[in-house]
Amino acid sequence: MSRPDTLPSAGGAAAGRRLGIGLMRGLWKPRVLGAWQVPATGPLILAINHSHNIDGPMVMGTAPRPVHFLIKKEAFSGPLGAFLRGIGQVEVDRTSADRTAITRALGVLERGGVLGIFPEGTRGEGDFASLRAGLAYFAVRSGAQIVPVAVLGSTDRQGRLVNALPPLRDRVDVVFGAPFTVGDGTGRRTRTVLDEATVRIQERLTAHLENARRSTGR
Repeated sequence: MSRPDTLPSAGGAAAGRRLGIGLMRGLWKPRVLGAWQVPATGPLILAINHSHNIDGPMVMGTAPRPVHFLIKKEAFSGPLGAFLRGIGQVEVDRTSADRTAITRALGVLERGGVLGIFPEGTRGEGDFASLRAGLAYFAVRSGAQIVPVAVLGSTDRQGRLVNALPPLRDRVDVVFGAPFTVGDGTGRRTRTVLDEATVRIQERLTAHLENARRSTGR
């Protein structure tokens, strides 16, 4: 189990949520759907599609609970790095099996917190077409529930200051899905168990995204 002094700050994540609420609602118009489905307590993983640079801050500011995101180490430089650590985010080296990041992420779940993961690994089409194995590993090992999250912004590029961002003051839909679990409940992490978990996760995330697009007209 992780030592408490090495875990990301729970209070920092709560402060990050408050900042996210103010920033996201000041720059865009979030519409939150399905937040009632997010369990109020217990270890939880939010699995989020990733097509805009604001996806993380948007979920941080709209999720009903504070979230600790796994964020690439390249973002942790200079003042931004200190800020991200201060609000309880987890630095991860994507080029290797980062044991420190794994330990800290599992520590968040062990104490009943919320871990935010972009299972596609990087910003792209945001369609869950290619999932990395990390999400399955954390879910199987911890037994935490997974809640799929779809962040859907405008596809119209007019009015954008930056291509990777929706137009300012545009509506952004954040749709939370029903929680589910994977694995057999024992925490066993055999290749077969992880492969089956990855397939199940992809099916659930893809179905949620399709339903979210239908319900929002995106």
